[in-house]
Amino acid sequence: MEEKNNKKTIWAWCMFDWANQSYNMVITSTIFPSYFVAVTANAKNGNMVTFFGHKYVNTVLSTYVLGLSYLIVVAILPILTSIADYRGNKKIYLQMFTWVGSLACAGLFFFEKNSPLEIPMICFGLASIGYCGGFVFYNSYLPQIATIDQQDAVSAKGFIYGFIGSVVMQLICLVVILQPTWFGITEVEWLPARISFLLVFFWWIGFAIIPFRRLPKGTPNAGSHNYNVLTGGFKELAKVFGKIKKMPLLKRFLSAFFFYSVGVQTIMLVAANFAAKELHIPETNLIATILGIQLLAVVGALVTSKSSARYGNVKTLIGLVTVWTISCCCVYFVTNANQFYIAAFVIGLVLGGVQSLSRSTYSKYLPENIPDTASYFSFYDVTEKISIVVGLFCFAFVEAHTSTMRNSALALDCFFAVGLFLLVALMLAEKRTPKADIEVPV
Repeated sequence: MEEKNNKKTIWAWCMFDWANQSYNMVITSTIFPSYFVAVTANAKNGNMVTFFGHKYVNTVLSTYVLGLSYLIVVAILPILTSIADYRGNKKIYLQMFTWVGSLACAGLFFFEKNSPLEIPMICFGLASIGYCGGFVFYNSYLPQIATIDQQDAVSAKGFIYGFIGSVVMQLICLVVILQPTWFGITEVEWLPARISFLLVFFWWIGFAIIPFRRLPKGTPNAGSHNYNVLTGGFKELAKVFGKIKKMPLLKRFLSAFFFYSVGVQTIMLVAANFAAKELHIPETNLIATILGIQLLAVVGALVTSKSSARYGNVKTLIGLVTVWTISCCCVYFVTNANQFYIAAFVIGLVLGGVQSLSRSTYSKYLPENIPDTASYFSFYDVTEKISIVVGLFCFAFVEAHTSTMRNSALALDCFFAVGLFLLVALMLAEKRTPKADIEVPV
């Protein structure tokens, strides 16, 4: 068994984040959404496209596909977590999902204007499943490679590697798109964007070879659990849910977290589509804006950590979600690129803060006498993924029936408002709930 806190092992683990965040930046957030809107645009038919014989608005289809991929992840996440907890050869599953996701990105290279959408959309969904599924096993390595006192630092290091890697990959793709002739590319309208999808494949799987080679094959005491790995995860989640119902503050927080996460996660997944379709912002400007949001998110996370230390987690979250609620409402009235950039600036500042503070707040509400928090964080992950599914399907449904993404933004604002109300209720309940009442025997 390899000793914990090994610098080379930790570096290899961080390189997985460096590798797969290229998908999140290029495919989910910037180039692919803009490219998809451009190649499927059809003013005569109201941007309608055909998918397996059914008609959809182009952005509605992509949002539905993304939502379906997250729904599949929600369905298989307990099984994946159970396999990870079982301590079998989890590296095989890490490799499998990485290959699925990266190869799906490579498949997007063949997505051309006027080509059928079935295969490209399947690749789009599989890339999302590969990305999310791989993360389950990636996260499960953390307690195996780092001692408890080092896990926060190692986790933060992985986040930093992922951020830097995604920015570097994005800049490479940006150079290809802006200066295609440097690389001998003569077809400059669509090919540079398609090449960026292929670059994601090489980047993702290429750097993932480092953790594939260095990370432990499995974990100690493999096969020590006596439950069925296909059903054990679901039983564990049900057990956790039963315990959470007896923890008043944690239960209130999870309810608030679910509602405001519907808004936060959905906005980040559909922002590029909105900018490209409603405001016609050029692809290069959109890429620069998303990069700016990423940088501001880091600054916002640092500011938020200082604010939470001074005012408390819940009060800080109330402030952040208030800003989200106002910003989401303002999106409805955005009519030009400059207004969008201002909204993006504000959202960037509160994005990193609300994500980092939500996880730490959940952790603080867990009773100290819980011997194993893995199943509780699995429940947290499932809650977050379900909120994404609800948000994406709601956004797509409203757009499909009102023919504008602006109304979808207003629908999301309702979730923010409910989340804000529940946070205020949590703050009031926290003042009158004795600490002993939130703990429950395990």
